[in-house]
Amino acid sequence: MEKYEQEHLELVKKTAAECTLFLKKDDTFPLTAPCKVAAFGNGIRHTIKGGTGSGEVNSRFSVNVEQGLKDAGFTITTEKWLDAFDEVLVENHKKFVKNLKEEAAALGVNALMYGMGMVQPEPEHDLPLDGDGDVCIYVLARNSGEGNDRKPEKGDVLLTDSEARDINALNKKFDKFLLVLNVGGPVDLTPVLDVKNILLLSQLGVVTGNVLTDIVLGKVNPSGKLATTWAKWEDYSTIGDFGDKDDVNYKEGIYVGYRYFDTMNVKPIFEFGFGKSYTEFDVEPTGATNNKDEITVNVKVTNTGKVSGKEVVQVYVACPLGKLDKPLKDLAAFVKTKELKAGESEVVSASFKLSDLASYDEETASYILDKGNYVVCAGNSSRNVKGVAAIVLADTVTTLKARNCLGTPGFKDFVPTNKNEITIDGLAKIELSASDFETVSVKYDADYPVDDIIAALSDEELAFINTGAFDPKKTGMEVIGNASFAVAGAAGETTTLYKDKGIKSMVMADGPAGLRLNKEYYEDENGVHGIGSNLESMFELMDDEEKAAAAEMAKKAAPKEGTVIKEQYATAIPIGTAIAQSYNYDLAKCYGDMVGKEMERFHVQLWLAPALNIHRSILCGRNFEYYSEDPLVAGMFAAAITEGVQSHKGCGTTIKHYAANNAETNRYNSNSHVSERAMREIYLKGFGICVRKSQPKAVMTSYNLLNGQHTSEHRGLIEDILRSEYGYEGIVMTDWVVDMLSASNENKYRGALAAEVVKAGGDLFMPGCQKDFDGIMKGLADGSISRKQIQQNATRVYRMAEQLS
Repeated sequence: MEKYEQEHLELVKKTAAECTLFLKKDDTFPLTAPCKVAAFGNGIRHTIKGGTGSGEVNSRFSVNVEQGLKDAGFTITTEKWLDAFDEVLVENHKKFVKNLKEEAAALGVNALMYGMGMVQPEPEHDLPLDGDGDVCIYVLARNSGEGNDRKPEKGDVLLTDSEARDINALNKKFDKFLLVLNVGGPVDLTPVLDVKNILLLSQLGVVTGNVLTDIVLGKVNPSGKLATTWAKWEDYSTIGDFGDKDDVNYKEGIYVGYRYFDTMNVKPIFEFGFGKSYTEFDVEPTGATNNKDEITVNVKVTNTGKVSGKEVVQVYVACPLGKLDKPLKDLAAFVKTKELKAGESEVVSASFKLSDLASYDEETASYILDKGNYVVCAGNSSRNVKGVAAIVLADTVTTLKARNCLGTPGFKDFVPTNKNEITIDGLAKIELSASDFETVSVKYDADYPVDDIIAALSDEELAFINTGAFDPKKTGMEVIGNASFAVAGAAGETTTLYKDKGIKSMVMADGPAGLRLNKEYYEDENGVHGIGSNLESMFELMDDEEKAAAAEMAKKAAPKEGTVIKEQYATAIPIGTAIAQSYNYDLAKCYGDMVGKEMERFHVQLWLAPALNIHRSILCGRNFEYYSEDPLVAGMFAAAITEGVQSHKGCGTTIKHYAANNAETNRYNSNSHVSERAMREIYLKGFGICVRKSQPKAVMTSYNLLNGQHTSEHRGLIEDILRSEYGYEGIVMTDWVVDMLSASNENKYRGALAAEVVKAGGDLFMPGCQKDFDGIMKGLADGSISRKQIQQNATRVYRMAEQLS
């Protein structure tokens, strides 16, 4: 390994425990020294470092739990069971691939496309639990990925009968038993809740196995908190629907995640914000102060346990019921302590603006705070809080005057009938009136500048700038996740046709768990060529013709004898959900800084990350990439990652997927029906937080439609909200719209069109092909696209390339 790899891996290994947490714990762990261990479960050898798809990183190696234990000096006594389980997996995988191909054939679709992101469920088996030891560790792993959603079935969201049987049997047999969850999202743990020690390890990149071993030996202390509610499958909300091929109705409105559970008084297994460590803390609010509507909450945290650790203080606000319905409480702020020694205390402060909790009133097209009592609470989970103060607002206040621009969903949002309110008895009061707030009126329909260099270009040249790196003289631009000629394995780039005119190109690499590039490459007179493919894991789904074509491509791309082979290994950082579980803004910023260093090294200007869509349903296949069910958490961690990356000159992030992209089922053509209020308060809020706090260089729109209109073609989303309301200054690009995937006649809704994207103020249609270019040229010819609009788009691309050069 090179020095940068060693340094980056050591940083992740040292810090990743902050992303982990105990769901249940007694005094059995940590262990004092390595010993004999009976190791069971699919995650011992087949440890998941992160999900599949664009979030996968092609690292040099990956340390599974088995190797991590051995490296630390443990003796594994269950090699026979692990070998037998491998045989079960091989047979199960053969059946899975066979069934998948048969399903695709029955549907008349391409198996390669049908199977993208589809993960085989864990198998049932009858293997005897042979093997003794001083301790037993069972690692339960789950994978998911881009292109398909999870299922509420055994082997996925639910435990298999074999898993439940074995976990409970081992828990009874061993005095020291640890259930480890190597998962990217919740699983229903109902059958195994008698287990006394459950660690949510999550998926921490290539050193996942090392981090677990350090936790077991007490070298590091978990200090994370849940960023998503864990519940019985049947207790999750069914008010809205999920998974329909054409139309998904977000009828639950703003009642997503803990907002639903707490408001409806449905008790989860483990609530939002919950997490245990090797020590205990006393969290005691000491008061709150204000500077107009900025509220600061002070909390004294004392380590009452026996070892050092960190605690997360969470501040929630219960808003009054007025013109608009409200959740029981909303997360308003959070802060993590320093590492506190046993017996040590620290007073931490967390601040928020009450105006940031304003609700969107569709009737007046404005954000309002209803008059009444706003109860401020603090604690260490959404259900373990104490009252701090009551903010008494004398008047109903309008904080921002906007305009409705997102269409109508075709239904009215769910409104709870129960009127839960938190009492203010005994709380100190902070009195506010309308004079303590500023009312902002948004100015829309801005006229953007056109630089002279762009004004001098022909229509054809402008169309090329708006169409990725499309060049009619070259081929291969529609390769998914590998459409760059400058950096091997990069996802794409902007046009290179006009460098002689001073228009530079930008290279983009996928994410969000690190840079996704080819591991090896070579250079010749024709440029850079990656060795291997980002689609290697999909080869088994190809038919004979596709395999032959792939083999021929590989043959043509193979280096000549004597060619120098170069390496570009990137570091896989923890998945997005794990980073959010750290509740440590500075740590996330540190991970962003690490990615920025590697971007500089490999000459990548834009990282296609972070991804901050909301965990609306635990079934979304890409939730592991995303941060949380809460928009404040999502926005803050996207901002932290962005700050870290953009501290490096010439490096920018691309926050995605904008917006209402909360499922993978038919993602290119699915229509999300969402109210204006729910969009603004839940699904767009995190984007607004990130933009205002860190100004990412790029925003990527999502594949889906919103209330009947593709998000990439949605001027209300792009111009009115993103640019006018949030003050966004960067470029807007589409996700990788590949015609063979989005243009099927089987769909109710068509795929996104390049000409419509240009009209809406979208700056780049990616990755770009002849059809996209022709569509833009036709729009310019018939006047449906104004020359001024495409000049404005091109100016933004030109300026960003200059900024990142």
